[in-house]
Amino acid sequence: MTISGLTIVIVGVIILLAVLAGGWAFQTANRLDRLNVRVDLARQALDAALARRSVVARAIAAGMIASYDEDARAAGQALAVAADQAEHAAPQFREQAENRVSGLLAQTDTQSRPQGLVVELADAETRVMMARRFYNDAVRDTRNLAERRLVRWLHLGGTAELPQFFEIIERVTPSSGS
Repeated sequence: MTISGLTIVIVGVIILLAVLAGGWAFQTANRLDRLNVRVDLARQALDAALARRSVVARAIAAGMIASYDEDARAAGQALAVAADQAEHAAPQFREQAENRVSGLLAQTDTQSRPQGLVVELADAETRVMMARRFYNDAVRDTRNLAERRLVRWLHLGGTAELPQFFEIIERVTPSSGS
């Protein structure tokens, strides 16, 4: 093989490697974009589930406020305020606010609730639990890809911040043995 033939082969291999690397980078950036969209959609579903739980918490609080017991009224007012604060909390304070709602719900008397609210709360809690798990799964997958060394070096994630996990107390209703 002559020098010019060898040069052509080397240039061809370099071009092939560049095309393969560009294809990998394009595919990875596209996948990372889809994962970020998945995180956004999962966050919207989580926010909707948390908003539904707040509505149920306010309904429970309204029943407590209407009672003749002063302690129940005070607990109901605290629960209503906590539900409102959780629904309107800034993203960085949302976990803390939702945990406060969970704690206050756990302290309420489940025996005095109407059966409809018991069912609604159980359904709302299940939806929150599922939405939180879907969201955290999407966050985990996105972070796993975005934190790879080549992805960071090539800035394939752009300027987007890494999504953060959402950790709250999952169940507030006592088990049937309580």
